[in-house]
Amino acid sequence: MSDKIILLVEDNPDDEALTIRALKKNNILNEVVVARDGAEALDYLFGRGAFAGRDPAVLPELVLLDINLPKLNGLEVLEKIRADPRTELLPVVMLTTSNEEQDLLKSYLLRANSFIRKPVDFTQFSEAIRQLGVYWLVLNQGPPKKQG
Repeated sequence: MSDKIILLVEDNPDDEALTIRALKKNNILNEVVVARDGAEALDYLFGRGAFAGRDPAVLPELVLLDINLPKLNGLEVLEKIRADPRTELLPVVMLTTSNEEQDLLKSYLLRANSFIRKPVDFTQFSEAIRQLGVYWLVLNQGPPKKQG
């Protein structure tokens, strides 16, 4: 499963480090590409800006998307992912500290695949990441890759 890229969209350096630590602790050795704001995430996915040389046909297996981001928030990013035929089927998991019912509802209305509230305790967080990795990177049968 380590050849499958994970796009982590997270602006908090502590949460970024915690997520990467939890992935490694659980032997999820996939390449993790980090985008620190919504605009950078879209640039990565669509191969523009700082990622202009990247092949946008090579998509991550999974996007872990925070809601509270600078430039474009996670819900705006999700909306743009779903609006583009190249990325509309990309698995997106909202991984957030938000307790807002509206964020949960809006995420699912925008066709998020899952919504996970980050546990505060590292042991619980690590277990959530382990389960997330096993499900999305091993068990889940993702959508077929589009032929370009």
